[in-house]
Amino acid sequence: MKAVAYQTNLPIDHAESLVDVTLPDPVATGHDLLVEVQAVSVNPVDYKIRAGSKPADGEWKVIGWDAAGIVKAVGPDVTLFRPGDRVWYAGSIARAGSNSELQLVDERIVGKMPQSIDFTAAAALPLTTLTAWELLFDRLEIPQGDAAKGKTLLVIGAAGGVGSILVQLARQLTGLTVVGTASRPETREWAIKQGAHHVIDHSKPLAAEYAKTGLSAPEYVVSLTHTEHHFDQIVEVIAPQGKFGLIDDPAEFDVRKLKRKAASLHWELMFTRSLYGTADMVKQHEILNRVAELVDAGTIRTTVNENFGRIDAANLKRAHALLESNRAQGKIVLAGF
Repeated sequence: MKAVAYQTNLPIDHAESLVDVTLPDPVATGHDLLVEVQAVSVNPVDYKIRAGSKPADGEWKVIGWDAAGIVKAVGPDVTLFRPGDRVWYAGSIARAGSNSELQLVDERIVGKMPQSIDFTAAAALPLTTLTAWELLFDRLEIPQGDAAKGKTLLVIGAAGGVGSILVQLARQLTGLTVVGTASRPETREWAIKQGAHHVIDHSKPLAAEYAKTGLSAPEYVVSLTHTEHHFDQIVEVIAPQGKFGLIDDPAEFDVRKLKRKAASLHWELMFTRSLYGTADMVKQHEILNRVAELVDAGTIRTTVNENFGRIDAANLKRAHALLESNRAQGKIVLAGF
């Protein structure tokens, strides 16, 4: 099978940072689906793994953690899918990724793809949707429906991949007032398009910017990027007894600063269920199926912003470079080999 892989951790502009290769076809066993990958999208985890995780000498490492495709074969223990099904998923960081013609993925973290969109539109959503859903409803325990009406969610980095879908989910499925942050006119417009009630500028002090909305202090704050830089402002702006969630990897911040407000901290990693084989791992299958219904109903829309063409090393390098620049908005997708 064709794949894009690497053997050495290199800057993205290096000729061998990502390479077009041919690898043996994998074989489905156990709960595995063998998926013929049709489209992928690119996430920050891709370039973080590429920069920091080295394969064994002489081996190729395939990355990529978002895909939409067609089930080609199933392992003997599979009960949720059959060959020919159209699926979408984010996969596991403990296994080979989606930048290949064929990929093995456990059925319990795979959903049936929405019927109303194509593979390219679908590939943009799984990883960010699972991250956003788990952060909102599993970690912060925000109630769906109108129970949270009158409360506010502040989303730092609302125009990025996770922010784009998190804003949609919060706006469509809860009664929260959603305040997003963005620093450029085009990202501000994008965040509003996703459903943010207000957008403030995170390149300025957040507390002062938030005050301009006239809203009371946010009961929920989500930081999706540059948490270390924004943390003191988060502590200042969050409501007493509020909940703070994050997904990035700040080098250092003093969590004790949250104590005065008795605010809680919640970390989200959507790979945790698959890494540890948790008893509720199948919940990701259920989330993806639920979101597929929401997409088909027109409640949630794809967050694709740019299509970089076919899946090959040159185009994936372009995608990694754009993500590393911190200037991407929405999702970057690629399709076909």
